[in-house]
Amino acid sequence: MLRAMGKARMLLAMVVLAGILLPRAPAAESPPPACTAAREGVAQCIAGKLCICRFLRGGSLTGRPDRFNWDCGVLRPACGPGLVPPALQGPAMPLPDMLLAPAPWGAGPGGKGR
Repeated sequence: MLRAMGKARMLLAMVVLAGILLPRAPAAESPPPACTAAREGVAQCIAGKLCICRFLRGGSLTGRPDRFNWDCGVLRPACGPGLVPPALQGPAMPLPDMLLAPAPWGAGPGGKGR
């Protein structure tokens, strides 16, 4: 009986340890909030893009009516936990001295006066 209790405790310890050490599956992302007239101009991080709620005109060519929709185009900036904060990106490269030094008055191409 003691041997069975020892096995039961060992099994329980293994289950608890596995629950702590095994990576958990990520929680399913909730769908983005509805884009309505009340939310026009609101930004939301959707699938790694900073999307903005905008009014989009429909048309007979596209067959879509006027509507509010999330703008997540390629020109929208990225967002989310995988981004490196600007403070950790390192210092910006300094400008070369020739761009910082003022040119003498009247200097044309090649440094000759006009």
